[in-house]
Amino acid sequence: MEQVRPTRMELMRMKAQIRLAEQGRDLLRQKMDALIQEFFKILSTVSESRDELEQVSRAADLALMIAEAVDDPVTLRSASFATRRSITVDITGKNIMGVPVPVIEKKRVSKNMLERGYGIITTSARIDETAERYEVELDLLIKLAEIETAMRRLGTEIQMNRRRVNALEQILIPELKGQAKYIKNAIEEREREDLFRLKKVKSIIEKKKRKAKEKKKGL
Repeated sequence: MEQVRPTRMELMRMKAQIRLAEQGRDLLRQKMDALIQEFFKILSTVSESRDELEQVSRAADLALMIAEAVDDPVTLRSASFATRRSITVDITGKNIMGVPVPVIEKKRVSKNMLERGYGIITTSARIDETAERYEVELDLLIKLAEIETAMRRLGTEIQMNRRRVNALEQILIPELKGQAKYIKNAIEEREREDLFRLKKVKSIIEKKKRKAKEKKKGL
């Protein structure tokens, strides 16, 4: 408190800082509440997508097991090599409450039999079903990657906002209020001392006046 000047101007400046800090805290709280709402919206989507992915993944694995058990291994291997190709995705972005999150734009992975690259005569319906189920699984994986990344970024922003709110509420604002109280007390104490000195000076002046009057009467 030694560096704080106990003046009325300083007290006004300190009160303005307190109001500004409290406004900043309130705005951060509002933003955090909105972010939390968006976070839980995405969380429900993630939960649903994970359940769907788990079901699709089990179905794809089962279809592959059946194909491996029934179809010719060479034919199955040839079909798998024929369908191998890269997947092109375009990643753009959008803002959710000021938080940048990715948007993955891609062509649908799922294809028809003619687009997969293997001969439809030499392969069975089981191989077609296996390919189709894994294509659906890949589509879901890309979708899930997008929404999980958004959820993580929102979670990080929520934590940052919570730390800022705590810093303002538990450190900065109490410190500013403590300084303001110190200045206010110092000003009041100085005013009491000034008032006491004024009263003392007034008393001395009145005593001198009385003595002067008494002396004049004595003459």
